[in-house]
Amino acid sequence: MLSRRTLLASGAAAPFIARGATAQTATRWQMATPYPDGNFHTRNIRTFVEDIQQISGGRLQVQIHSGGSLLPMPQIKRGVQTGQVQMGEILLAAYSNEDVFFDADSIPQLVSNLAEAKKLSDLQRPYIEQRLARQGLSLLYMVPWPPAGLYAQQPITSIEGLRGLRFRTFSPATNRFAAIVGAQPTLVQAAELAQAFATGVAQAQITSAQTGVDTSAWDYARVFTPLGFTMTKNAVMVSRRAMEALPSNIQQEIREAAARAEVRGYELAGESQTASERTLAQRGMQVIPPTPEFMEGLRRVSAQMTNEWIERAGADGRALIEAYRRA
Repeated sequence: MLSRRTLLASGAAAPFIARGATAQTATRWQMATPYPDGNFHTRNIRTFVEDIQQISGGRLQVQIHSGGSLLPMPQIKRGVQTGQVQMGEILLAAYSNEDVFFDADSIPQLVSNLAEAKKLSDLQRPYIEQRLARQGLSLLYMVPWPPAGLYAQQPITSIEGLRGLRFRTFSPATNRFAAIVGAQPTLVQAAELAQAFATGVAQAQITSAQTGVDTSAWDYARVFTPLGFTMTKNAVMVSRRAMEALPSNIQQEIREAAARAEVRGYELAGESQTASERTLAQRGMQVIPPTPEFMEGLRRVSAQMTNEWIERAGADGRALIEAYRRA
């Protein structure tokens, strides 16, 4: 819980720049992210924050709270809306119960490489900006995770092999996938993965190799199968009220720094995919390519989930998917 003094220093004090204050009375923002310091998303945020602190001439200072140390994932977006923190990072798909457009990238096989991820993200951005703006938030940038793969205790050679397994989920889309393939969905946050597998709460999951490294997957799973399943993305957002309290030139420089952070984030995502899969193998996990039978089953599920998503998203959703397929 932030103290009253901290909140006053960060949120309520933001308009001081308009009164001509100096760097000695810097605006202080808090930023929350659920990911650990070693994660490439967090490293990207640190560079971004250093950038905006420098371009503000010291008039803006940002304290990063990583690893869910201030707010857990489910509370970060609300924390930015209420001013508990001024900036936050979320996995968009984790909030798709609020709006279906937050999880377009959760449709299996819709996106399987960085170029496709960028194409979808650029088309999706106006929709996300509009939705966040209605909640008093401004989108700064979005960066994808590396392609997701399957973690299990033994090789799974077909989609039917998931039937009956206790399957870790982290979003409505992963929950729906588990239901379609006949697995038993169980919601588990990343920080709780090791315990969930150790106690039998989860037996399999689909997530990125980076998350596997972050959570020491070699301690709880034996096999990783790269599937190019999805490339969900994180969004970094700011309180519009806090942003608009800054001089217009600094607002513009922050947006330019955010654009640089997005480009850098895609580069880091590509590096993370290679490095993370190598780390999993070095730690003793089997990294096994998927069988044609598994991929065929995955394509069937993808077709079903794409149609279901369009149905839920309506005309805007159909327009997004059609634009993506044409691009």
